[in-house]
Amino acid sequence: MGEARGRVVSRLYSCYKCGCCVSLHDDIVSKQFQSSNGRAYLFSHAMNIKMGPKENRQLITGLHIVCDVFCLDCGENLGWKYEHAFEPTQKYKEGKVVLEKYKIVMDM
Repeated sequence: MGEARGRVVSRLYSCYKCGCCVSLHDDIVSKQFQSSNGRAYLFSHAMNIKMGPKENRQLITGLHIVCDVFCLDCGENLGWKYEHAFEPTQKYKEGKVVLEKYKIVMDM
């Protein structure tokens, strides 16, 4: 964390395409996620995103209801949000957002 005029400021993650802030480093739940394009991070919260329609999707950990998430500014697909997990062991993902690592950049 850095300091700005006496306030503690968290590092930010932004859309790689347009630079719009989409999440805070402090909101990372796990860095152990995988997308079809490589590594991804699970965040407890995201901002400046819009969601696509809900759909059933078979993922590595089973069937989930998810919706793709897009940058609010440029419309780039950044990952997905877990709306519902059918397996009890996967319930912790509900309401959380996965952002693909190669689609976000860290700002200090």
